[in-house]
Amino acid sequence: MRPLADAQRDVLAAMRPLPVEAVSLWSALGLALAEDVVAPHDVPPFANSAMDGYAVRAEDVAELPVELRVTEDVPAGHVAEGKVEAGTAIKIMTGAPLPAGADTVVRVEDTEPGDGTVKILAAEPRANVRRAGGDVEAGTVVFEAGTRLTPPHLGSLATIGVASPEVHRRPRVAVLSTGDEVVPPDTAELGPGMIRDANRPLLGGLLTELGAEVIDLGIVGDDADALRTSLLRGAEVADVVATSGGVSMGEYDLVKAVLAELGDVEFWKVAMQPAKPFAFGHIDGTPLFGLPGNPVSVLVAFEQFLRPALLTMMGSRFLFRPRIPGVAGERFVTDPQKTVFLRVTVSLEEGRWVARSAGGQASNVLSAAAAADAFAVVPVGVGTVERGDAVTLEMFRWPESRGW
Repeated sequence: MRPLADAQRDVLAAMRPLPVEAVSLWSALGLALAEDVVAPHDVPPFANSAMDGYAVRAEDVAELPVELRVTEDVPAGHVAEGKVEAGTAIKIMTGAPLPAGADTVVRVEDTEPGDGTVKILAAEPRANVRRAGGDVEAGTVVFEAGTRLTPPHLGSLATIGVASPEVHRRPRVAVLSTGDEVVPPDTAELGPGMIRDANRPLLGGLLTELGAEVIDLGIVGDDADALRTSLLRGAEVADVVATSGGVSMGEYDLVKAVLAELGDVEFWKVAMQPAKPFAFGHIDGTPLFGLPGNPVSVLVAFEQFLRPALLTMMGSRFLFRPRIPGVAGERFVTDPQKTVFLRVTVSLEEGRWVARSAGGQASNVLSAAAAADAFAVVPVGVGTVERGDAVTLEMFRWPESRGW
């Protein structure tokens, strides 16, 4: 069997970044920057108030309480006409530019208004002032090339006027399920030996979450001509083709034969569980990922091969899910000849992340994967993990709060 790390290395070595294009901020979520972004100006561009209150001089509020004369009222989006002089204050709203002469903003709740005056009851010198460049200074690299854009990234780019960032194009992935036994999910009544197709909805969700565009090639039965036609179409319209099923050793695993005919596709037995049977190569220059047929195997193969490959094509700096140390909350017995990916839930207990089985660990038990937060990764040579043993957790979902 091929070691997992070697298989991953070979796949990633064959990937190339997709072309670069400028997209709107509304379309950039999940994509990776193709170049460093440098701030053209300070953010904020001017010193401003962090609170609704009164702009004053620190020396005028050194001894409290004190009454000051109010000379102006400055809402956000406006600039004071005058300056703050000794014994005066300017009423100011959050975000409004700090008037000349002022170095402190007193919160409105720490004041009592009078007739053209304000009594300052409490104040901290130079408090509640946002300095120019306090968020980002002009000329600094705000985000490096390869950064995948999250909502806060998009907002930050907007503050410096980058409305159309240069990113690597969104990958197009053609998805295909195979097998005479596979029927659409909306099939009302299952015939003898039939199963509903879980793999395309699963892959479609994983790809959409990643930021890829999904091209659905549907279900193809055990028909070599139909499979050949679908695969060639996928290679023509997509950047990557991903199939599920038909890559093991069965007599009717036609994907293997057709792929070998169409392109330079290799079939591996990877030393991992689940997802040992795996195919990788190219059809007419388009990368092809032949995933196993069991849905949990599809999930694991996606996470270990297809997801990092697509992130490479997207130009991302980081390719794999975060791994954190944890401990086993129960005993696990695995195959010591393989890297095993157990589907587990995690909980923070006394400062440690504790992993427990999310349910059945067979490669067809998708419900356990749906309940899981992570893979507990058991390396080759270990086999048995006792309760309390250290374990590596590959997080694909962080637990939401379960309540108050």
